[in-house]
Amino acid sequence: MKFRAALLLGTLLLVSACGETGSTATTSTSTPSTPTGVTARDTSLGTVLVDPDGMTMYVFTLDTDGESVCYESCAELWPPVPGSVPIGPGLDPSMFGVTTRTDGTTQLTVKGQPLYRWTSDTVPGDVTGQNVEGVWFVVDSSGRIIGQGAVPADPGYDGY
Repeated sequence: MKFRAALLLGTLLLVSACGETGSTATTSTSTPSTPTGVTARDTSLGTVLVDPDGMTMYVFTLDTDGESVCYESCAELWPPVPGSVPIGPGLDPSMFGVTTRTDGTTQLTVKGQPLYRWTSDTVPGDVTGQNVEGVWFVVDSSGRIIGQGAVPADPGYDGY
């Protein structure tokens, strides 16, 4: 009986120890850190500004004096980046600002240019809005427009 009890106890300890080790290895709950604001990301066009979801942000070169002219159907395709989005680490916060849109909402700006997302970008790192109609461009991590002037804009183009 003592032998059987010792064997049972030994088996339980062994199973318990193995289960504990296996459990720790297979139930890891570490999650990748998610950016909490605007950051920079490497893309095929270089390092560009991205929103908290990692989606590329663009400027519309027909915007003037820090005010957006992209509304209605244009804003449906090119949603404005909300002015409340914080600036993440590694970027110069002084190059960002906020403008008020005609509907009273705010929009984030970089070096005075309102920022937008492009609905055709589907995954982080996409830059499919680059140079659309010669007026939509990505911005690098220093706030500089990448590739501006590559294609002249159609004078009748209204943003979409």
